[in-house]
Amino acid sequence: MTASYEVVVVGGGPGGYVCGIRLGQFGKKTLVIDASKLGGVCLNVGCIPSKAMIHATKTYKKAKDGAVMGVIAKDIAVDLKQMVAWKDGITNKLSAGVGQLLKANKVDVLQGKAVLDGPGRLIVTKPDGSTETILAQAIVLATGSTPIQIPGFTFDHQTILDSTDMLSLREIPGKLAVIGGGVIGLELGEVYARMGTQVTVVEAMERVLPFFDADVVRPLQQKHAKLGLKYLVSHKAKGWQAGATGGAVLQLEDSKGQPVELAVDKVLVAVGRRPTSAGLGLETVGLQPDARGFISVDKQLRTSVPGIFAIGDVAGAPMLAHKASREGEVVAEVIAGHKGAAMDVACIPNVVYTDPEIATVGPTLAELDKAGVKYKTGKFNFGALGRALTANAGEGFARIVTDEKGGILAVHIVGPEASELIAEAGLAVEMAATAEDIALTVHAHPTLAEALLEAALAATGQPLHQLNS
Repeated sequence: MTASYEVVVVGGGPGGYVCGIRLGQFGKKTLVIDASKLGGVCLNVGCIPSKAMIHATKTYKKAKDGAVMGVIAKDIAVDLKQMVAWKDGITNKLSAGVGQLLKANKVDVLQGKAVLDGPGRLIVTKPDGSTETILAQAIVLATGSTPIQIPGFTFDHQTILDSTDMLSLREIPGKLAVIGGGVIGLELGEVYARMGTQVTVVEAMERVLPFFDADVVRPLQQKHAKLGLKYLVSHKAKGWQAGATGGAVLQLEDSKGQPVELAVDKVLVAVGRRPTSAGLGLETVGLQPDARGFISVDKQLRTSVPGIFAIGDVAGAPMLAHKASREGEVVAEVIAGHKGAAMDVACIPNVVYTDPEIATVGPTLAELDKAGVKYKTGKFNFGALGRALTANAGEGFARIVTDEKGGILAVHIVGPEASELIAEAGLAVEMAATAEDIALTVHAHPTLAEALLEAALAATGQPLHQLNS
């Protein structure tokens, strides 16, 4: 059986399905192919389910800590099975919604594993084992990524777990080792630490979240210490063996090369994700991914082969769902013939949903220093903000970084609802706004967003609710 389309999108995640919707709106005959449920990793086993469990456990922790505000919660407990069922209900609802949106925009959907078979041709193997040949004028690769495995820690999905496994546990482990002090490791480690698990993060580098400035991460480290979440930084995970009564005994190596053992019930390996580019038949069209598996693209997401585009994780860092979605829109515009459509990663926010949250847009101070860029900063602590204190969330700060003329280069936030506050900052960077523009914008009082207003005032040298430094 053979079918022909103007555009075929391989992958139904936040990049692929958004691309498909937009192509449908542009009147292009489009097919979206996905081997699993629509919504991809993000919706089904990544962003959405993890945030559901993050929110649920933060609610639990806030209730436990409510006595300081006069809220006494007795006999409060976690039903992990119910939490997972609630989480699954959300993902199922949203996945079905994606299907409805594609259908409403006259986009066809085919479930199966797609492999390139020469220019403009794909072979799709369906769940029942049958195959279908698809012909396309343009092909968009949006195949996402998978968890990286490291030597000595092959996933067995019983003791050695990936991030997907951690979202479906039915029992709270007593002790958990998290290998990798990045975003996924800290977010999921926190989830279980809030439920009472003894969590130890094993990180090979000198500190966790090394891609942020050290002062941005510091309030999170302090909160983790109070939570009982421990770090073993500058430690390498070398291997493991089964414990005498179950679980695992990890063999680690510290910064001096000395052996360290760590006994736990479960191990989460969260050292990053690898683009899903193998097994796609790229060689049949003359495409060669780089050593890490990424497919090179230009600002219009074109690969080196005419008519083939790549978006999302497979197209390179940052490996973020919102970056993939925007790339999907750009590709649809390019295919539809919209001149000037191009991708700009400068205003893409980076968010960590820990407690406190971290959210940034633009370069770090370390990156600006390395590039020799002259800059000024304005900073305001949440501990001096009324709305933050009324939410019992005074940790962290907001910082605005400007050039010498006041143009906003970056915004760094660590504190309550940073993931929401960063949107204003992203708009400021995208519009090439100045600190004065934010300072002249009236912000409602009392709100957390006033932290950005106060940081902007500090950046202009006219602070109101702090001393001029």
